[in-house]
Amino acid sequence: MSVSVASGPFAVGLCSVTFRSLAPSEVVELAAAVGVEVLEWGGDVHVPEGDVAAAHAAAAMSADAGLGVAAYGSYLFLDEHLDRRLGPVLETATALGAPATRVWCPHRPEDGDGWSALVDAAGRAVAAADTAGVSVYLEFHGGTATDEVDGVRRLLDEVPGLYAGWQPPYWAPRSTDDEVADLARLGDRLLHVDVYAWTPEHERLPLEAEGDAWSARLAAAGPCTAAARAAGLAPAALVEFVPDDDPAVLAREVGTLRRWLSR
Repeated sequence: MSVSVASGPFAVGLCSVTFRSLAPSEVVELAAAVGVEVLEWGGDVHVPEGDVAAAHAAAAMSADAGLGVAAYGSYLFLDEHLDRRLGPVLETATALGAPATRVWCPHRPEDGDGWSALVDAAGRAVAAADTAGVSVYLEFHGGTATDEVDGVRRLLDEVPGLYAGWQPPYWAPRSTDDEVADLARLGDRLLHVDVYAWTPEHERLPLEAEGDAWSARLAAAGPCTAAARAAGLAPAALVEFVPDDDPAVLAREVGTLRRWLSR
């Protein structure tokens, strides 16, 4: 089913993990009602790794509601367990109809051998995913080897075909100017952006509270999706971490995001 998405570099999306307490059918109903276009289905609760039946069900519900699937939000780490877990993750992503799956880096390697092992693992993941018709993107997250854009950029440079996700680094807050510079450094290898507003104390705010920052972030991020769009992927700005995990505020947050993306 074709899905109408907002003009510009990003579709309006939602991370299903935003509402872990809701059943998949409730996530779909809520998302469709407020104008979400695509979903990233999380691999922890809604579509567990290896649960092909759950993946098929989520795919069917999404399609029936007119929603696209942007990605499978797996919790696959590029570590010593990769070879055991990679097959089930890709099988789940394929059953979901996800064009891409997220992967995580372990903690920052302490030596050259550790970095070489990480590069090798990322390369194996990309190769296996390519065979399955799925792309791979890195989680940008504190406590990992990709907790700064330096680490993300280094891994992208060494692993062709790998993409990156981005989110405001709440674990090490930066100025908006620094964030814009970081996004520019991703070149054309950005896939998805997680959208939320947190204070340095991790208090969740309405998106509108960071309107100027998000307008600058999205303007900088858009050109970085060129390679993903050329590869037939659909980059998305994914709402995540809404205040109080409250489904009632999603319509407001999606409306704010849609307004930013239409400028």
